[in-house]
Amino acid sequence: MAVTPFDSAMMRGLFGDDDIARLFSDSAEVRAMLLVEGALAQAQGELGVIPAESAAFIKRAVMEVQIDPAGLSAETGVNAVVVPALVKAFHAATDAPEHAQYFHWGATSQDIMDTALVLRLKQVLALFEGRLQAIIKTLGALAQAHADLPMAGRTYGQIASPTTFGATVTTWGMPLIDHLQRLTELRPRLLRISLFGAAGTASQLENAPVLRRKMAGALGLEATDTAWHSTRDSIAEYAGWLALVTGSLGKMGGDLLLLTQSGIAEVSLGSGGASSTMPQKSNPVLPSLLVALARQATALNSAIQGAQIHRQQRDGAAWFVEWMNLGQITMATGRALTAAGELTGNITPDPDRMLAHINDGLGLIHAEALSFELAKFMPRPQAQTEVKALCQQAKTNTIPLPELAHAKWPDIPASLFTPVTQLGEAPAQARAFAEAAKTY
Repeated sequence: MAVTPFDSAMMRGLFGDDDIARLFSDSAEVRAMLLVEGALAQAQGELGVIPAESAAFIKRAVMEVQIDPAGLSAETGVNAVVVPALVKAFHAATDAPEHAQYFHWGATSQDIMDTALVLRLKQVLALFEGRLQAIIKTLGALAQAHADLPMAGRTYGQIASPTTFGATVTTWGMPLIDHLQRLTELRPRLLRISLFGAAGTASQLENAPVLRRKMAGALGLEATDTAWHSTRDSIAEYAGWLALVTGSLGKMGGDLLLLTQSGIAEVSLGSGGASSTMPQKSNPVLPSLLVALARQATALNSAIQGAQIHRQQRDGAAWFVEWMNLGQITMATGRALTAAGELTGNITPDPDRMLAHINDGLGLIHAEALSFELAKFMPRPQAQTEVKALCQQAKTNTIPLPELAHAKWPDIPASLFTPVTQLGEAPAQARAFAEAAKTY
């Protein structure tokens, strides 16, 4: 196996996301940095900071020049940043020193690298938004179709009281709507240009505020006059958002692992993974993957949050931590979204199995409803004590709770022990989510 399964030729089918892999490739980073350098030169040319002829040359050259990322490795290993090697490679590839001398004029390596990063993250967020919207729509239709389908609600792994499958689906989908709202709020804080020079003071950047606005406009990013070389809250917020998204998808995966397990089997997923030795197996691979990716994203997010401790005006150690983890957490989220998109389209509930677990022969799922019914004519603590004793009697003597209750309190309505009367707001919650999902 490769050092990271995200880059493994063998494991790519399980963990990989081709779209994210392209955006986080070395060639994509080089191309993004060249685009940033081109936008910088163009803006400086328009402001008369560098000769207009040189600006035009650089703008054209960054679109045409071919720079091999592997050729930047040795010098980057010494300098710890790739931009010095990139500048040398640009000079060599263009062989026009009279113009190339103005390439990377007044900027620092972090300006170029950070701006190139958010330029690619802009595309990442657009991809993720589209995938989230598709998942929400699919889950919304599923919730609508099964808003009234009773199933056993479970707490601490034990049957508790009735809910509906639509309401269960709502717990998977509603957080994703919240995440889209968070994404709208996150975008302007993350997708900002960085152009502040060596120590964040823009001391060698003439007319820096106007320059930043021109450059930001050319790149489709937000302009800012606040240096963020060493304040990494926007990167940390992005990583935190990814952890939230994968966490929500991991919750769905965890629920599906339980709902599809042998002995419960209340949901089917269409198809699953095969075993090398047991022909009967159809393993829930995608739900397992969602749980694993959520756990990995949580761990990676922890490292990135720690990188906020970015000392003084520039801290290589903190910045390196971002590099080692940001691509992986983005890839994990991308794969979680594609897996969830595939999975949600194949979720099929089994009403008979769900009903069988509600009507388990003892009717203990109705204990809460019985206790509240009794509380109408006796103190609630007494009601709970009475029902708890009846539950124990039902288990010991295998006599259904409804039968024991009617024998002791004949006036209790029989409807109390039917699931549809005990669903509370579950159907309404499912329909509310379904309506919200239609807007995406």
